[in-house]
Amino acid sequence: MFRQTLKHGLLALATVVIGSTAVAQELTGTLKKIKETNTITVGHRDASLPFSYFDDQQKVIGYAVDICMYIVNEIKKELKLPNLQVKLAPVTSATRIPLIANGTIDLECGSTTNNAERQKQVAFGPTYYLTATRFVYKKSSGITNLASLKGKTVVSTAGSTNLKQISEANTAQNLGLTILAAKDHPEAFLMVETGRAAAFVMDDILLAGLVAGSKKPSDFAISNDTLSNPEPYGFMMPRDDAPFNKMATAAASKLYKSAEMPALYSKWFDKAVPPKGLILNQPMTDKMKKALANPTNNPDPASY
Repeated sequence: MFRQTLKHGLLALATVVIGSTAVAQELTGTLKKIKETNTITVGHRDASLPFSYFDDQQKVIGYAVDICMYIVNEIKKELKLPNLQVKLAPVTSATRIPLIANGTIDLECGSTTNNAERQKQVAFGPTYYLTATRFVYKKSSGITNLASLKGKTVVSTAGSTNLKQISEANTAQNLGLTILAAKDHPEAFLMVETGRAAAFVMDDILLAGLVAGSKKPSDFAISNDTLSNPEPYGFMMPRDDAPFNKMATAAASKLYKSAEMPALYSKWFDKAVPPKGLILNQPMTDKMKKALANPTNNPDPASY
């Protein structure tokens, strides 16, 4: 009887061990790397308020960061890694896609526009914000619309879709612009502040944050004219890694459709955000409500 019981016990133990090994062996790509290293690497921006930026204590915070940390926690549960380490890696407009594509970072949380061209290089999670391309300028400049920029110097950020859009508009409308590329958003805005550029072309929500945080917000205006339809922002992931992408997408969709999401959105777009207590006053639009209720990573602006 004892031998029979022992035999059954050993068989049960072997089944558990073999089962656990099989589960571990099933992991591939990014999930396997995370499991083996007990680390997930998250790319972030340094000054894309309110999405991903450093506060006054050099802590990485923001709307996109909160979403990605939720995803990380869900992955931690799924992989049973209670002590999963999160490595934060700064990225720029120019480096964010290459660093995802080459596997240096696993998730990118910032203000990255999802479009069909980029989907050839990386994968996107479901949309978490809709923006449009506009430009900021000094009210004293006499600029009123896109046509009034004719012959002037404008700036956008290197590696951004906005730089491409203003270049296309320049050619299509024969504006005769001198177009400069800044290394980041603060540098580009500073060029407008100091008169080195007449306008900074960028996503409207990012411009709103820069104006709100400037020394004299009343000196600036953001154009009514747009250079794009509403464009979707999403977090980036490795392109050909279906298991990881499925897990991250499911986690994000769960958050978007939860009761937590309206409060999370309001925290960053309706209320004072750190470190300066800026209020962006950007309530959730009907299109944004629809996008969150029906999570999608569709890159086509017309689908929203």
